[in-house]
Amino acid sequence: MQQERSDFGFAKPLRLLNAAQYRAVFNDNQIRAAHPNLLILARHNDLGHPRLGLVIAKKHVRNASDRNRIKRIARETFRLRQHELPAVDAVLLARPGVAALDKAALAKLMNKLWRKLANRAEQSASTAKQKQ
Repeated sequence: MQQERSDFGFAKPLRLLNAAQYRAVFNDNQIRAAHPNLLILARHNDLGHPRLGLVIAKKHVRNASDRNRIKRIARETFRLRQHELPAVDAVLLARPGVAALDKAALAKLMNKLWRKLANRAEQSASTAKQKQ
């Protein structure tokens, strides 16, 4: 019996998997969506779909259960918004104080940052086309 597939999954093609992929985003981040508690860096990719990488440092979020909660919510908000996002490689970084946010506030903040990222990616893509 085959399981029905959903278009809202979070399979390996939607993840940044190795150091080189993360390094490419850090070295060539064209798009930023920032908040005092979270930062999303992104760059356009040629894959036709967005990919996500997470950096939740122990330095900023001491408790492992808090780090896991933040990662779980980040993956969930990305998974539900992936069809609204352009083809970018995005890295979500935790900043100090993010652990103090509860689940609802964190999800609301991440959704806001994904919208901001999508808008800025569209703007940067249109300005790049105008320069050509």
